[in-house]
Order: sequence, then structure tokens, then C-alpha cells
Amino acid sequence: MTPLRATVTLREAAELIGIGASTAYDAVRKNEFPTPVIKIGGRYVVPIKPLLALLGLEELPMPNNDPQVA
Repeated sequence: MTPLRATVTLREAAELIGIGASTAYDAVRKNEFPTPVIKIGGRYVVPIKPLLALLGLEELPMPNNDPQVA
């Protein structure tokens, strides 16, 4: 299944990678984030294709909205 979105927020990318948002923003400032990051105004977005390649995935995992699942 092809994602409808071409990008995710930096916070979403950080969550998928398993790091905190502040660590992700710090990595972007230091040019150390492991994928390309696009800055538009004060907002950062991450292209999905390089993020999926980094994680070895073919598509984004479905969000877990079930509060009972830990």
C-alpha cells in the first residue's frame, strides 16, 4: 500500500526511529539526522521514502490508537 502522504513531521519520524523529538531537532541542527529533512518556514518534514529505506520497511506502520495496548 502506497502512503497518501509524501512526508511526515519530524516528531513522527523521530517516534518511528525510536528517539525523542528534542534529540531529532538537535540532530537536524547539527546536520546529523539520518534522512533528508525539508525545512519550510519554521516547520520540518521528512520524506517518507528515505525514512522507510532507513528502517527497512515497505510502508509506514499503522498508528496504534488503542489505549489498552502498551
